[in-house]
Amino acid sequence: MSDQEYETADVLVVGSGIAGCAAALGAARDGADVLVLTKAERPDGASTDWAQGGITTTRGDPESLKRDILAASDGTADLDAVDVLVEDADEAVEDVLVDTLEIGFDSVGEGATDDSHDGGVVTTDFDYAREAAHSEPRILHVDASTGTHILRPFLHYLDSHDRVEIREDTAALELLTHEGRVHGVLSDEAPQGHPIYAGTTILATGGIGALYTRSTNPEDATGDGIAMAALAGAAVDDMEYVQFHPTAYAGEEPFLLSEALRGEGALLRNADGERFMPDYHEDAELAPRDVVARAVDRERERTGEVVLDVSPLEFEAEFPDLAAKCRDQGIDGEEIPVAPCEHFLCGGIDVDEDGRTSLDRLYAVGECSRTGVHGANRLASTSLLEGLVWGLRAGSDAANRDTDPEIVEAPELRNSDPDLPERFATEKAIRLKRTMDESLGLERVPDEVARASGVLRRLKGEVDAYIRTRTARDLYELRNASVTALLIARAASENDESKGCHYVVGEKRGDTEPPKTGPAND
Repeated sequence: MSDQEYETADVLVVGSGIAGCAAALGAARDGADVLVLTKAERPDGASTDWAQGGITTTRGDPESLKRDILAASDGTADLDAVDVLVEDADEAVEDVLVDTLEIGFDSVGEGATDDSHDGGVVTTDFDYAREAAHSEPRILHVDASTGTHILRPFLHYLDSHDRVEIREDTAALELLTHEGRVHGVLSDEAPQGHPIYAGTTILATGGIGALYTRSTNPEDATGDGIAMAALAGAAVDDMEYVQFHPTAYAGEEPFLLSEALRGEGALLRNADGERFMPDYHEDAELAPRDVVARAVDRERERTGEVVLDVSPLEFEAEFPDLAAKCRDQGIDGEEIPVAPCEHFLCGGIDVDEDGRTSLDRLYAVGECSRTGVHGANRLASTSLLEGLVWGLRAGSDAANRDTDPEIVEAPELRNSDPDLPERFATEKAIRLKRTMDESLGLERVPDEVARASGVLRRLKGEVDAYIRTRTARDLYELRNASVTALLIARAASENDESKGCHYVVGEKRGDTEPPKTGPAND
């Protein structure tokens, strides 16, 4: 045993978005002492803080939501996982967000009621929104900044909980494993790594936005949890299903233009002023995201531009936060230039209904996990709900196992060589992003995916050569990004069937036209 100083926790949570917060809450409620590690410097480093549209409920009709999830996934979502989500949905939202955190979701007006369903959150005066591929309004929201209004109260609540400690600006570098069991992590709190041992470890590290040039996610969304778990031997699945949001601002600093805009009547027009979505799908602007994103991309290529026309709605009054963002970019009119943008990974670390991975005592929740709910394409406003539901389940399950940490030998990371060459990490990250943009975006050409795999393997080798003797956080993030990128490329190369977000075209990009009029990917 080395002489490294270490610490222990009953349950260790890595990540502080809604999934990590829910996991911490679930574990603490069941009597565990919880340590939350997060790279974020509260709160805007977490993807949840960037979430706009809202969180879906069932409004007392779980079968209807289930049908919509399955339809959006092109029939690929796991039925058992969807059942877990829809059965837990309303109770989790009411318990945590309404009763515990008292989130001020938008309402339809004082004294107004909705008598369409019975029970809990479904009979209040909430202003339920509808988004693409939802068959009815069922989404709770706060303007178009829902994630911010959920995450900040959640973090404040956990701050005051006597069983939870949140440690910010702290990265997990490696999982501590022994004989198929995970015993905690090495954090970057010491030059050779700081061991933190835990009875159970829950990864809630978010997504992969930093692997692409344009993303709706934070800069540090480098696939850390997925890479650490995969390197430790955990199973991953559905990594080819990278979802692109169809309507992000098309300027140099992209930001999301919530799907709720189209739910309220905003229209997509090309550079000729034509509304084109009815030609691509019978649901037009409310078609599944993968269909709309490819259509927007095609029309931008064909005509030069696509705009979101917000003239059919009271944009300033209904979406003041988004209107302010547009004004900041000099957009004062009713037409906002848009382009697809990386948004969400539907796959990840494979987990069961309680968030358990294939490695003993390791859990994963939120975007880094693959529950099976999303299949090949995620339904709008299900990500916050999935993080909440699986976070609570994983936290409770973890707390009710043997939470006594077992101290095992922890590797001492070397930090003996000089600093990295100037701009090494930056230049390698640019190369990775360019490769992902060109070969693993909205459309995938098999030969290009194969070439990208070769580039990514060489890139990972170059990073590995440096990481053996250096523990810089940006180097580990680059390692994680390259591992996760390789997993995406490998999954894409092994799947020649177009489904949802994974759209395979011919020898040259554009050889295959997108489907027009009809269900997704008919």
